[in-house]
Amino acid sequence: MTASPALSGTAGVRSVSLRSGVYADSVRLMQVSRTVSALPGVTGVIVAMATPLNLELAGNMGLAPEEVPSPEQLLIAVRAEDDAALTAAVAAVDAALAERERSAGTADAVRHRTIGAGLDELPPDASALAIVSVPGQYAVAEAADAIAAGRSVLIFSDGVPVEHEVALKRAARDAGVLVMGPDCGTAIVSGVALGFANVVRPGPVGLVAASGTGAQQVSCLLDMAGVGVSHVLGVGGRDLSEAVGGLATLDALAALDADPATERVLLVSKPPAPSVEESVSAAAAELSVPVRSAVLSPETPDLTAAVEALLTDMGMDVPTWPSRPGPVESSVPGATLKGLYSGGTLADEAMLIAAPALGDIRSNTPLRPELDLGTDLSASGHVVIDFGDDALTVGRAHPMIDPTLRLEAIAALAASDEPAVLLLDVVLGYGADPDPAGALVPALHAARARKQLPVVVALVGTEADPQGWSRQADALAAAGAVVFASNAAATRHALRLLGVAP
Repeated sequence: MTASPALSGTAGVRSVSLRSGVYADSVRLMQVSRTVSALPGVTGVIVAMATPLNLELAGNMGLAPEEVPSPEQLLIAVRAEDDAALTAAVAAVDAALAERERSAGTADAVRHRTIGAGLDELPPDASALAIVSVPGQYAVAEAADAIAAGRSVLIFSDGVPVEHEVALKRAARDAGVLVMGPDCGTAIVSGVALGFANVVRPGPVGLVAASGTGAQQVSCLLDMAGVGVSHVLGVGGRDLSEAVGGLATLDALAALDADPATERVLLVSKPPAPSVEESVSAAAAELSVPVRSAVLSPETPDLTAAVEALLTDMGMDVPTWPSRPGPVESSVPGATLKGLYSGGTLADEAMLIAAPALGDIRSNTPLRPELDLGTDLSASGHVVIDFGDDALTVGRAHPMIDPTLRLEAIAALAASDEPAVLLLDVVLGYGADPDPAGALVPALHAARARKQLPVVVALVGTEADPQGWSRQADALAAAGAVVFASNAAATRHALRLLGVAP
C-alpha cells in the first residue's frame, strides 16, 4: 500500500492511498463510497479500482494520487472538512472493506470457485442455465465449461474478444444449447428475470434481443398494453455484427419457434450489419411463428412504432402511452440537444430520430465514425452520450446502478453558457438503482436553478417494478422534467423544445 499524507487546503484535508492485492466488485466499491460520503464533514470520496476513467474522475475531484498507479490497484481517496472527519472517514472505508472480506466466508463455505467444479457435482440437465459474471478475461473458460456440460449460458461479462465469442457460439450450436452474450445485460427465461430486467406479465410474445435496454423498452411497452412475454433471449450487442454473423440470434429464433408458449416473435437490435440482417430475415421467414422486426435503422428508427405494429398484428388497440406533462416550457431557439443515456440502444434510437432534424450528432457511440467524440463528455453542439458503453464502465458499475458520471455531466452542463435541452433515460427493474429519481431530482433542481434547462425523460419500466413507474415519474415531474414511457416520444418532444419539427 502507498499513501499520500493528509493534505490541507481551502477545500479541507484529504487522504489518497493505493492498495495492491485487493479486488472488490465495482458495485460493492460504489456502495462503500456512498456510505462514507454520507458521514458528517466528508466532502468527497472515491473508492474504486485505479482504472484511467476512475483516475480522471479522482483528478476532477482534486483527489488524484501523486504516483502513477496500475489498474489492478485499489484507489481510496477521501476529502473532508477537518482532520477528525477525515480520520473517521478513512476508518469507515477500512471497516467496510474488512467486513466484505469477513462476509466472503471460509474456503469451506465457498465450495465452488469455477463452473466446471460446481457442475461436476450436479446431475445433467439440458434445461439448466449457467450465468457467468466475472471479469472478461475469465469468462470464456467458465462459459466453455458450461457448454461442455450441456448447459445454456448467459454471459453477463463484457470484455470478451470477438473471436472467442464466435468460438463459444459455434460450440453451443454443436452442443444444442444457447449462448446469450457476452455483454448480455437482460434476459427473461421461463418467467425468471436475469440481469437488468423488468417485472412484466407472462404472455405469447418472445423477444430475441441484441440489446438490453431495447429489450426492456419493448417488454415494458407490451406490458403497458396488456401483452406479456414468453421469453426474452438476449444474444449480446455484437451478435448481429459481421464478425459474429448472428449465430445466437439464429439459434434463439429456432428455440422460440419450437416453444409452444410463443406465438409471435419480435427481433430487437441496434443497427445490424446489412448482410447479417439479410440472412436473419431469410431464416425468420422460414419459421412457423410470425417474426416482426424491431431492428433500428435510419428507415425504422422507432422501437415504440414496432411495438404498435405488433399490437395491430395481434388485433389489439394501441394504448395511449403513459406520460407526465411537467411544466409548460417554450422552445429554446439556438439550443443544442444533450442526450445523457444509460442505455446504448435508447441512445441510438434518439440519434436516429433526431439526426434528420438536427443534422450531425456527436457521440461516444456515433452513427458515423467521423462523429466520434471519444472521451470528451463535455463537447459542445448536439451530443448524445452512452454512459453504459464499455469504455465508461471499466472498473465502474453500470450507470443504471451508479449515476455518478451522468450527474457530473448534468452539473457541467448547468455550469456552461451553452443553451440546451437535456434528454435522459431512466431505466427501472431488477438490478437497477432502487430509487434513480432520488439521485436525479437534486441534480435537476440544482441545474434548473442555474439556467433555463428543459428536461425530458424517457422512463422505462412498469408499475410492478421495485421502483414503480408512477412513483418515479411523479418525482421526476415534480423536479421539472417532462416524462414519457416511450423513448421515441421523449426524443420527439425534445426536438419540439429545440424548435424543430420531429
